[in-house]
Amino acid sequence: MNPYKVLEPSVPRVPILLSVPHCGTEFPKELQDAYVPDMMAAPDDTDWFVDQLYSFAVEMGITMITARYSRWVIDLNRNPESKPLYNDGRIITGLCTTTDFHGNDIYQKNIPDQPEIDRRTKLYYSPYYQKVQELLDELKTEFGQVLLWDAHSIRQHVPTIRKDRFPDMILGSVDETSASKSMIDLALEGLGSGNFELKHNTPFKGGQITRTFGRPHENQHALQLEMNKVLYMDDTETVFDLMRANRVRSLLKSTLNGLSSVLLNK
Repeated sequence: MNPYKVLEPSVPRVPILLSVPHCGTEFPKELQDAYVPDMMAAPDDTDWFVDQLYSFAVEMGITMITARYSRWVIDLNRNPESKPLYNDGRIITGLCTTTDFHGNDIYQKNIPDQPEIDRRTKLYYSPYYQKVQELLDELKTEFGQVLLWDAHSIRQHVPTIRKDRFPDMILGSVDETSASKSMIDLALEGLGSGNFELKHNTPFKGGQITRTFGRPHENQHALQLEMNKVLYMDDTETVFDLMRANRVRSLLKSTLNGLSSVLLNK
């Protein structure tokens, strides 16, 4: 079974690939006995419902790739050698983390050693990256340029990462290196047109996916959008809230439509 799902657009496609690497909740059968059962039943740190939030994308011609497995199996947005993405003292879970963001142990036995991490990388991590590049190559061949939009969400407050509440939305462009200035400016303009607090590259500048695939000199752009879960979930950050979601969807649609028009030279 592929560790990802690809959703093809329902209308003629546009040169945007939407990646949702942290929405997965499944665990491979061979690993299910290793985790604390109650924690595995509802894996914390999941980007809950982000794939559902962006369900409109296929109706805009956008191709989607989403993760099948939980980030607790392997984190698709981490460095494959578990090198820290940031060096400011925040907690950074590794490629195959053994704790959640609060430092709670998620394993009851069989904590992954290096051979097991290597096995998971081969089976679950590398195929996602290979498929992303394959889809990007297809779109770039057809259109000449392409944008990868990496979609994430986070709680309002995670003290182990940041003492203060997170901004509503954080656009990451790896210090303006993962996409052209025009793409970045257009994304910021679109997202900034809503009634949300928007930050750029702080406190998140883009994870391994944005850093790997963002190659604007090759007409391959990548941007990461992190957003507060309460923008599309209820105040408990556990239940999808359709009214809130539709408000955010309107902004996401207009932003992605603007980016698509530029990529299509319209």
